[in-house]
Amino acid sequence: MLDTRHPRLALILGVVLVIVVLSVAVWSSAYRQALTALGERTASDLALASDRVSTQLQIFREQAVLVVEHPGLQTLDNAAGRELATNLLRRFADKSGALDVFYADASGQVLAAAEGVAGADVSQNRYFRRAMQGAMGAEPMVLPGGKRRAYFFAAPDFGPDGRVRGTLVAVADIEVVEQTWRGSLPAVYFTIEDGRVFMSNRFELLFWQLDDDKTGLMTADGGDLPLKVRHVGEHEIWQQGWSPYLPNQALHLGIDLPAIGMRGEILVDVTPAQRIATLQAMAMAAVCLAFGTILFWVAERRRTLAKANAELEVRVETRTRALSDANVRLRREVRERKEAEAALKQAQAELVQADKLSALGQMSAGISHELNQPLMAIQQFAENGQAFLERGKSERAGENLTRIAQMSARMARIIKNLRAFARNESEPVGRVDLVQVITAAVELTETRLRDHDVTLDWRPPEAGAIWVRGGEVRLTQVFVNLINNAVDAMMGQDDRLVRIVVNDGERLTVTVRDIGPGLKQPEKVFEPFYSTKAVGSSEGMGLGLSISYGLVQSFGGNIRGTNTEHGALFTVELDYWKEETAA
Repeated sequence: MLDTRHPRLALILGVVLVIVVLSVAVWSSAYRQALTALGERTASDLALASDRVSTQLQIFREQAVLVVEHPGLQTLDNAAGRELATNLLRRFADKSGALDVFYADASGQVLAAAEGVAGADVSQNRYFRRAMQGAMGAEPMVLPGGKRRAYFFAAPDFGPDGRVRGTLVAVADIEVVEQTWRGSLPAVYFTIEDGRVFMSNRFELLFWQLDDDKTGLMTADGGDLPLKVRHVGEHEIWQQGWSPYLPNQALHLGIDLPAIGMRGEILVDVTPAQRIATLQAMAMAAVCLAFGTILFWVAERRRTLAKANAELEVRVETRTRALSDANVRLRREVRERKEAEAALKQAQAELVQADKLSALGQMSAGISHELNQPLMAIQQFAENGQAFLERGKSERAGENLTRIAQMSARMARIIKNLRAFARNESEPVGRVDLVQVITAAVELTETRLRDHDVTLDWRPPEAGAIWVRGGEVRLTQVFVNLINNAVDAMMGQDDRLVRIVVNDGERLTVTVRDIGPGLKQPEKVFEPFYSTKAVGSSEGMGLGLSISYGLVQSFGGNIRGTNTEHGALFTVELDYWKEETAA
């Protein structure tokens, strides 16, 4: 018993190990893809926040430019004129919400000020020196005391001789600017030249500073908080455990803002990306486990059949040698032989059923890939819908919810086809709009085409809908597989083009052409498990074209693959839908 059980245990452990390794590879690949999509959305959020801050600060810059030319600032050489200018500047500060508005002469002495937050002498400040050179001065500063933050805009005042005789400075209160976006998601902050956090929608991040080696953060009170920075591909992940208001693991992005002299940075939770990767890995593990179980069951049935055949041969040989002993024993041997033959036929019938279940496993492996794309799309539209609701764009959010409903209906149809196959049933062949099917396949592969810089040449016929005989979901799967195979074939080159053409002749044909290296063995491309990808690759198991071949054949059509001067060409032939077939 040990000699027969140990190989089985080794086989089971080997299958489990392969499933674990494959699941880990799928998780890693899916996590990187999800991080890429998250990074693109995060970059857009950071750009939006940066534009908002720049726009809010621009108001005070324009105020400085406009106020410097006011006639009330032309008579500052006496006490009465300065008093008049002070009252004027106070009115401007009250109406604009500025922290302070003041005028300084060419030596840096403040002659009139609404509040006087900058002191009596500003000659050493960078914004003043810049304005005295005839340009617009701008500088973020922390006011004396180390708590209050302000942004200074200095506009030069040119005298009649064309020389700068002074400068008008508008001071923006950063706390007032932050009021419109503090507490919003995700965490956004802006650092000044020394690396300190100057502005943020998280109050606790103010005045924090990242260490030079990126192993910790120095807080405003001088404390040190640990920070772990790791890289996943081109993405930088920050891991912390000291703030309940920040994600424990966050994607970190930054952008330089030379227009305002700061750097914008953002932290976004990577939990959704991890959740998507885990779901894909679990789905792959489930499919592989089901497929491995079917193969193991088939192997066991074959072993049982071989053992039964061996026993049968032994019994036949024994009964043959004993034929001369007695006629009764001869009849008994004949009866036993017939019973053994019946058992053999039963085992053969069960083996046929096992082969059918194996085909079901192959179909499940292909369809699991098709379920993955709508899941990613549902996640994307759900996040977009939430963002639009937060911005008050309910109409755009409704559009995203509609797309989610459409994707859910599509997944339901795919699952329905798989369930029907398990019951020895199939989706009824009916009237299908070929143009809509190809358009749906293009939409499903749009993200992958864009990520890999693949140009798609697809122009729907001007005549509109073309009705063919087939099944909408399965026919869509055929063109998705052909497009994906074309993309895979061109991964090793710079130029990537996929061209789809509908030829409306006596029999409808659709061609899918790429500019890749072509087919190495065109006669084998539709065989199950035939693949040119590396062994163990997570990109496929060689079932896509085999499944597509079977689907097209079930519609009464045909599919073939050939080589051209520049790449491979797949031709799908379909029958037109005729109304009399509906009767």
